[in-house]
Amino acid sequence: MTHPVEDNAQHIEARVRLVRSMDQGGVVLSSRLAEAFLNTPRHPFVPVFYRREADTFVAWRSTDGDASAWLSQVYADDSLITEVDGLHAEDAGSGAVTGAPTSSSTAPGLMADMLDALDVREGTRVLEVGTGTGYNAALLCHLAGAENVTTVDHSAALASTARGRLDALGLRPDVVCEDGEKGLPSRAPFDRIIATCSVRRVPPAWFDQCATGGIMVVPLKGTLAGGMLARLKKLPDGTAAGHILHTPAAFMPLLSGAQSPPGIPEPTGGERRESILSGSVLDDWTFSFFAQLHMGPSTVREFSREQDGTHVTTLFDGRDRSLARVTDTPDGPGAQVQVSGPRDLWAPVERAHATWLALNRPRREWFTITAGPQGQTVAYIDPSSTVHHWTL
Repeated sequence: MTHPVEDNAQHIEARVRLVRSMDQGGVVLSSRLAEAFLNTPRHPFVPVFYRREADTFVAWRSTDGDASAWLSQVYADDSLITEVDGLHAEDAGSGAVTGAPTSSSTAPGLMADMLDALDVREGTRVLEVGTGTGYNAALLCHLAGAENVTTVDHSAALASTARGRLDALGLRPDVVCEDGEKGLPSRAPFDRIIATCSVRRVPPAWFDQCATGGIMVVPLKGTLAGGMLARLKKLPDGTAAGHILHTPAAFMPLLSGAQSPPGIPEPTGGERRESILSGSVLDDWTFSFFAQLHMGPSTVREFSREQDGTHVTTLFDGRDRSLARVTDTPDGPGAQVQVSGPRDLWAPVERAHATWLALNRPRREWFTITAGPQGQTVAYIDPSSTVHHWTL
């Protein structure tokens, strides 16, 4: 099924280049997915986005200098930051903005991997949690039919803007401002649920609203950046089972009624010890995915570099005020660890790293996941048939 798109030759050529680059980059593109990306423009959904300049962000519009460079970036296989600390790029002036990104347009290659796993067909009833710009919703409309797509976002402004841009392309899915954690029971059941924001665990409402036999594709992320993508199939008993996809993912967290994580204090007192493990090990997505399976859900991480370039990682758990600050040893392996509070938060990371090496660095796609409203578990069976499992 085809929707009207702009016939500007530059835009069409840009979409062709995008699909070609994704295909050459190893993304699985079925003919239906390739058609969806070829027929769905991205630029109407991201007319303004931020580009990084050192430690700041500057809004970039097509009218700012080289329009062809702007268009090339829009159709690159990259994420585009659209909001920093709640300030949308379209509302930003020409000056630099500081803060942390709070919303973005996902890299098309990652979107393609998720949509391939979701297996959407014409007539499939789909719930998307995290409307954002609306670009992914537009792709879902092409695959399932707009009348079968429901997309929710916590932000009334984002939902309204996305609705207008979808409408301008002749696409009219149900766009709702709602707490995504609750889903949308009035439109349930859904054959497919996809989240474009991360959660620590799949919310109970999503299990309730997914039809038996339905598929959920959900980014799961805890303390660390190395999130995972779970593909789950709903079982008759109300639980779900599946596996972790090979693709790393670090989506913005789902925003709902939950409070923001606590600020990390300076360490006071405590003990100091040495570690053979550098704090920078958590920058490695192949390991950080595994490491966060060993860390508590309320642990947060902060990292920085000193003026001399020394890497510093801090872990903090606000529940009991446990803290670990890991400072790399200059010009050598290992680190100095300062711990305070009742628990040593770096010790689980050290144990996780030792286990990861002993298991010969298992890949994400070798892990299975079982999930239900009462508990969710990731498991791995090693070559000796020993089962290792971790509760999310």
